[in-house]
Amino acid sequence: MSVLYNELRQQSPEAVRAAIRSGAYASHTAGLGPGFLQANLAILPERFALDFMRYCQRNPKPCPVSGVSDTGNPMMFTLGAEIDIRTDVPAYNVYRHGRLAQSCADITDIWQEDFVAFALGCSFTFERALMNAGISLWHIENDTTVPMYRSGLETVPAGPFRGKMVVSMRAIPEDQVALAVEISDAFPTAHGAPVHWGDPAEIGIADVARPEWGDPAPVPDGHVPVFWACGVTPQVAIEQANLPICITHKPGHMLITDVPEDAKVTVLTAA
Repeated sequence: MSVLYNELRQQSPEAVRAAIRSGAYASHTAGLGPGFLQANLAILPERFALDFMRYCQRNPKPCPVSGVSDTGNPMMFTLGAEIDIRTDVPAYNVYRHGRLAQSCADITDIWQEDFVAFALGCSFTFERALMNAGISLWHIENDTTVPMYRSGLETVPAGPFRGKMVVSMRAIPEDQVALAVEISDAFPTAHGAPVHWGDPAEIGIADVARPEWGDPAPVPDGHVPVFWACGVTPQVAIEQANLPICITHKPGHMLITDVPEDAKVTVLTAA
């Protein structure tokens, strides 16, 4: 693991965001901001925002809405102190007409006055609870990004948004699968319980060793691949929607909020 990553694992969300904003840290956020909600990101023009909100409402497992900005305002004040959505995510993907056009560490220069930013809960949030229960997570122990796959599970469409559900995978010891399900089910704002465990082919994944996003992770003997709904799902829907411009997080590179991971209402009062 990098020295900076290890240092940031002990820091507050505000300190981690400061390192990201300054450009000192631009890698994945798994294991950072312990105890606080991490969020996926989708930023799109206001004229598409209502349809996207409908898409999230109809697909709450992969798209649990944690926060929505005011139109044109990059400050996500309901999620934390001085969160600027243009600078406080380690890496962004910019889509133009449904195609990935670029990845970057700062979107200040391409921010538009009609943008609306959506923060969607992330499964990184419940990982601390899994580890506290004695469930080891290979990708955190090895400083990699969790593997993510385009499954065969269809989402419910809304307007131009539609597509397959993306899932993340963690190999869990056979005798701890039930515990992992129980623990993650207590985090509905971070995808909740898994959507599948066992044979990946049953949800349309041909080769678990070849994720579309993130890094490969082993499934050792005595372990079961467990799949959670993933916040990369909107990126697939955005590709299908063919919007003129849309910005998301780079998979694995999340917004770390000031919202406690076990909060029942994921909105903070503005200072």
